Amino acid sequence: MEKTNNMEKKHENIQEKEKNRTSPWGRRRSWRCSYRGVKSNRRVQHPISYIAGTSIGAIISAFYAFGKNWEEMAILLKGLNWLDISRISLSQFGLLSNKKLGKLITDNLGDVTFDEACIPLAMIATDITSGEKVALKNGNVAAAVMASSCIPGIFIPVEIDNRLLVDGELVENVPITPLKDMGANFIISVDLFGKLKQKKPENIIEVLFKSFHIALETATKLQTEESDILIRPDLSPFNTFDISKAENIIEIGYLEAKRMLGENKVVH
Repeated sequence: MEKTNNMEKKHENIQEKEKNRTSPWGRRRSWRCSYRGVKSNRRVQHPISYIAGTSIGAIISAFYAFGKNWEEMAILLKGLNWLDISRISLSQFGLLSNKKLGKLITDNLGDVTFDEACIPLAMIATDITSGEKVALKNGNVAAAVMASSCIPGIFIPVEIDNRLLVDGELVENVPITPLKDMGANFIISVDLFGKLKQKKPENIIEVLFKSFHIALETATKLQTEESDILIRPDLSPFNTFDISKAENIIEIGYLEAKRMLGENKVVH
């Protein structure tokens, strides 16, 4: 009986906090899993009040905040790889430019600003000069997405307000603090960072990605402790570049999101 009462009390607490539901998207080793999670989130009993994203999660957050459903995002992102959203650069600051990513955003959302979003939106980037965390909540959305997903050493830093910005993973991989700043009190997080595939890198890009992930793994674990619900699909059989296995990754992400939301009684 005591166990039952405890479970009922937990459920009551969850229902009370759900009044202000939010969702942060950290880096996705596979974008496909994160937008499949959006499909599950569409079934929650209360609408998402705020959304935030870091790195590739910034792309998902932008599309979601501007009204794209998971089917539309699947069509937009399903066949993409890093070469689709980047081009070779001659800059001393990076191997690639991610201006194509900015074009992807503007082509599908328009030249929009944060204040036009259907759901209040935030993204995290890093000031590469000072090392400071930068919460992007105003201005051009495409530029913010480019900055938040700009992996240092690979992509050229993005300049916004006279600051050179790079990937927000360096300071907050799972962007919970901007949600709290906006007033969130119940947070659903999606993290694919803790279950990396133990695979030998095959080229310089994979070496850089792997090094980046290893360096940030501990910080990510600490950040996700602040989540009310943490969705962490097991994508260990895959890696960042498993584009041909997208359908498998989508399904794993969807099933895990459905399971976690169901266990916490927040889906219909």
